[in-house]
Amino acid sequence: MKEQEIEREKREDKEYVINLLKLIMLEIRTPKTRRAKRAIEKRAPKLVENGKKTLILLGTKTSNVLNAILTEIYHLKKNDSVKYSRRNDNIRPFESGGEASLEFFSLKTDCSLFVFGSHSKKRPNNLVMGRTYDHHIYDLVEVGVENFKSMDSFSYDKKLAPQIGSKPFFAFIGEGFESEEELKHLKEVLLDLFRGQVVSNLSLVGLDRVYVCTAVSSNKVFFTHCALRLKRSGTVVPRMELVEVGPSMDLLVRRHRLPDESLRKETMKIAPELTKKKVGEKVLPNKAKGVKRERREAKLKGEAKKQKQDS
Repeated sequence: MKEQEIEREKREDKEYVINLLKLIMLEIRTPKTRRAKRAIEKRAPKLVENGKKTLILLGTKTSNVLNAILTEIYHLKKNDSVKYSRRNDNIRPFESGGEASLEFFSLKTDCSLFVFGSHSKKRPNNLVMGRTYDHHIYDLVEVGVENFKSMDSFSYDKKLAPQIGSKPFFAFIGEGFESEEELKHLKEVLLDLFRGQVVSNLSLVGLDRVYVCTAVSSNKVFFTHCALRLKRSGTVVPRMELVEVGPSMDLLVRRHRLPDESLRKETMKIAPELTKKKVGEKVLPNKAKGVKRERREAKLKGEAKKQKQDS
């Protein structure tokens, strides 16, 4: 048994070194063609970053339920996600050394969000959701999925089906999202995962879906996806009705890992070019000069008018 454990540790160390070398090769690769140069420039830091993409990966073993969940998450995020069907034996997000492969795939696909699915007797139907910063693990939330219902199990008018790429509403119901650390963290990750592209202006017609998250207990959330039906209300604002279109599931928080405080502060930094200057820092026009000039002009006009009347 000891010899097998030693061999397994050697194999894991070898895989870890190989993945590190792959990361280094990706980072130092120099472009040889214009196409490669454009691809590298696209990934370079920007004042306004590109929209976040999601990486969807499978573990060593998965269940039919878990495969359906990952497929439907991919469908909901089809425009900005990458899904790998190959199983990964050496990805273990919460273990030391088990993150190298995940970070490699994040760098390779330029994804800053990820969903990793695995299934075991100890943790059945297990989902690990997380975010990366500079393609290194930023934070992690592990949930177990229960009572899953796929989109195909809901019957409704297909004309109401949300369009791919449309913007969603979010409804977080329950005090747990404000008081429980696990649920507060899960809320942050779910918002980042499903909110889509950041926009400045939005038409009401483009809001055709809502994600409803209900805190059932201190570590359990009911998650469902609904379509919005707009009806006449007799006013300018239409009346909205929710039609459940799926998927729906219970999310049981198992483990989570918050980012280091120093790393959190670093991610919150804003480029000086994007910060608005305070009023006290702006160079205001000299209004006093303008007022004096207006007074002089008015005085000259008054004198000219008086001379004209005297003559």
